[in-house]
Amino acid sequence: MEKKKFTLEEIAAFCKRKGFVYEGSEIYGGMAGLYDYGPYGSLLADNIRNEWKKAMTQMEDNVVALDSAIFTRPEVWVASGHVGGFSDPLVTCIDNGVSYRADHLLEEIGVTADEKMSQEDLDRIWEENKDKVKSPTGKPCEWGKIQKFNLLVSSNLGNFNNDWNKSPTYLRGETCQGIYLNFKNVVQSTRVKLPFGIAQVGKAFRNEISPRQYIFRRREFEQMEMQYFVHPDTEMENFEIWKAKRMKYYTDVLKISPENLRFKEHENLVFYAKAAFDIEYNFPFGFKELEGVHSRGNYDLTSHIKGSGQELVYVDGGTGEKIIPHIVETSVGVDRTFLAVITEFLDVDNLSGQEGDERTVLRLPKNLAPVKCAVLPLVKNKTEITDVAEKIYNDLKKVCKIEYDETGTVGKRYRRQDEIGTPYCVTVDFQTLEDGTVTLRDRDSGEQKRIKVEEIESVLR
Repeated sequence: MEKKKFTLEEIAAFCKRKGFVYEGSEIYGGMAGLYDYGPYGSLLADNIRNEWKKAMTQMEDNVVALDSAIFTRPEVWVASGHVGGFSDPLVTCIDNGVSYRADHLLEEIGVTADEKMSQEDLDRIWEENKDKVKSPTGKPCEWGKIQKFNLLVSSNLGNFNNDWNKSPTYLRGETCQGIYLNFKNVVQSTRVKLPFGIAQVGKAFRNEISPRQYIFRRREFEQMEMQYFVHPDTEMENFEIWKAKRMKYYTDVLKISPENLRFKEHENLVFYAKAAFDIEYNFPFGFKELEGVHSRGNYDLTSHIKGSGQELVYVDGGTGEKIIPHIVETSVGVDRTFLAVITEFLDVDNLSGQEGDERTVLRLPKNLAPVKCAVLPLVKNKTEITDVAEKIYNDLKKVCKIEYDETGTVGKRYRRQDEIGTPYCVTVDFQTLEDGTVTLRDRDSGEQKRIKVEEIESVLR
């Protein structure tokens, strides 16, 4: 049976109904670009983070972990170029006063523009095409001029004057700057040798002009980034290695179908980059960036050398050569991975073959499933059966995340667990009291078999 293709609206409705994702501040009317992960969503997001950390810092011998602060000195963002150049093209509809990203509006009519273009090029492309551009409201618009809008989110942290907005402290716009700031500390306090990586998971903030496409583009989001420091002579070699590794991660670890993934080369590189590729996933709205793999040269460390006056170099222990390493970066969002995983594994099928007997099932790989097993007593009133079921539940929850469910028919309970992606259900019944066996049900096939109670843990492990 062919997998059902869900719209973005259907996925959002499913995620809310099953406790994966809620709209932020919903009881006050919500706020664009802000979302909260619910009980099952927070568990799935944790598993996504843990798999990435395992792949980067456990399976790689030369990548170490870091958790840097969300706030930094304001000079950091000046040196990195974000204060002067971290912007998106903004255009306002004069008729309703609403602002939009001009490159997104142009994209809708098949015209390519992005934030790396000069103001002159953006103005030219906009003037050539603005008469074809439609407002997202569907109503005609008289468009204003394109402006570059800085995306950094400012704060008054540590500033107690009323004029704090004249010299703000910024929430980080990306997590990698904390890695560059700690390059010297990591080299001095560990035994890392070139090439080596520093990996980090953390929140970042961008004042997106027009957040859209559900959790794909958020104002508060979470990045999983790894900066790989290499000798300048081996930069492109390592770039190709990490391109291959990151694509293999999605197919082998997250079990995403290869036909839903592809590489896309950047056509318009920033001035310091040697190469940049996106790993794109086939979201409900088409192929879009899931992860970026970038060859960044030595721009980042050089900028912070100039900004801080510190010597951010690696000294070769054999030759004594002082090297400003070049950087290969891999960067992916927790939220985009989350959306890709839900899109990939949400399905509808029919186990019984009878018309109308459909079930919604989230076929998550077992390593990502929020709940690994549900324990279901055949009856809910306090009996020997519930006593045994509760003991099984209490023993298993020491091993992994388990649920205990005694409400409704067993069939309905199976369906509830199918929807949240639980790989196994264990049903405790009268036969359990006789011979110490339970029914183990497999989520994907619906197959049921009797196993000994003491065998359950080994199945889950």
